[in-house]
Amino acid sequence: MKKLAILLAAVMLLSALSVGVTAAAADDEVSYPIVYIHAFGETVIESAPQRVVTIGWGNLDVPLALGVAPVGVSKATYGATDANGLFYWTNEAFAQLGVDAPNVFDDTDGLDFEAINNAEPDLILAVYSGISEEEYQQLSEIAPTVAYQEAWATTWQDLTLDNGRALGKEAEAEALVEETAALIAEKAAEHPEIAGLTAAYCYFDTSNLGSFYVYMPKDPRAAYLVDLGLDLPENIRALDDGSFFFMTVSSENIDVLNDLDLIVTWGESDTLAALQADPLVSQVPAVGRGSVVFLSNDTTLIAASCTPTTLAIEATIDDYLSLIGEAAAKLG
Repeated sequence: MKKLAILLAAVMLLSALSVGVTAAAADDEVSYPIVYIHAFGETVIESAPQRVVTIGWGNLDVPLALGVAPVGVSKATYGATDANGLFYWTNEAFAQLGVDAPNVFDDTDGLDFEAINNAEPDLILAVYSGISEEEYQQLSEIAPTVAYQEAWATTWQDLTLDNGRALGKEAEAEALVEETAALIAEKAAEHPEIAGLTAAYCYFDTSNLGSFYVYMPKDPRAAYLVDLGLDLPENIRALDDGSFFFMTVSSENIDVLNDLDLIVTWGESDTLAALQADPLVSQVPAVGRGSVVFLSNDTTLIAASCTPTTLAIEATIDDYLSLIGEAAAKLG
């Protein structure tokens, strides 16, 4: 089946034009140059990359899943990581490719251009990121850089496909997306209690509940909930004005959350009590009955849910679905 999926994916190479990449392929061989169209223009990849660097979140997992070990990657800036600043599934993938000490950039306070340059890349992947045009230009002086279509609005599917095409591994990336989608469907089917329920990914600052964030379908964390079989109500979709990947909502309009069966959000052990104590937020039915999935910043699941990748999904989907199922059980 896997071979069949790869063959079918290869036939789909011509669809690349619609998503910003053009490449020619014959007999499973990629023809260069590959021209990748993105938010800042186009990037020409003249030959098969040998030294790949990734920056931002999630990008590093794609080459690893496709059998390519990057020569430099960004440190994760949130969630529980191993000592080197990477998530355990990423380190496991490096180890499988024979790399026990990955080269990790600490770009928490901004891109480390010197470290990136010292890695001597011939391709830089930034498909999921929020780099500025100035940063893109600086990176492009180091090596051809593949940027995003829209800042911070790249689903795990597009993350895989776009990075895979830039690597000259379009067919393999297509197959990986199909395999991961099948895994999600299989795992979600084990939780029939959540099928068809409404849900949204939100952010509440318990020190200031005067407003909150709701993530829109273009955001990967919201899109992943839909992949799991949950539905975003139309009144929340209607908030999307197309300008950004989340919308800020005044708590005076808290009733936009009333149609939700479940809410997924950042939180600790005392967050539910804080929300239920607020005179406005407590009026949301999902909050009142506790149908809320709280993801702590001290866990790997917060990163896997916010920036899902094929590696992260495989590693954490069981835990994520279990938490969602527990919240669903409170519906009665």
